Amino acid sequence: MRSVKTALALGVAALAVTGSIMTPAAAAATPSENANGKAMTWTLLADGPSGTVQVGGGPLSNPYQGDTATTTALPVLCLRIDGRPAPAGITPGFYAGWARGEVAATGPIRGTRLTSRAVADGVCANNFGPGWRMAEFHDGRYGPGLENSGGWSYWAYGDVPAGTRFWTAINDQPANPWS
Repeated sequence: MRSVKTALALGVAALAVTGSIMTPAAAAATPSENANGKAMTWTLLADGPSGTVQVGGGPLSNPYQGDTATTTALPVLCLRIDGRPAPAGITPGFYAGWARGEVAATGPIRGTRLTSRAVADGVCANNFGPGWRMAEFHDGRYGPGLENSGGWSYWAYGDVPAGTRFWTAINDQPANPWS
């Protein structure tokens, strides 16, 4: 009669062979971040006063695990922070901050081509010039002196296409194309 430990070990080995579970060695060899091959995207949420737009994730976005396959070609959402004040009609808050600058979108690029934050920032700088970088989930600011960082969406000057998703970075989650 086999011991319980032996039976369990054989059962685990059988499941590992069939692919139903991962052994500790296989789990250690598998990247833990963004293993599903998806990254977070944002979109145009609204047009605002004085040439502003609100960009954000909307209901389709997943800032924790990504929402779009990185094999998809989408524009990169870019931001240039230049310290512009929010125009009349924009009241920054945690969920809809003020980005203190301008947003723009590149042409479509497969997420798999964005292999690091530096590469993504370079795509923006190459398209729009010095000072441009990939927009990030927490770029919206609010509160006295815009000293607090929010998330989920923000307002900025700019013009981005409606009905399009954009690759957008997030600093504290594994939902980037390079994660």
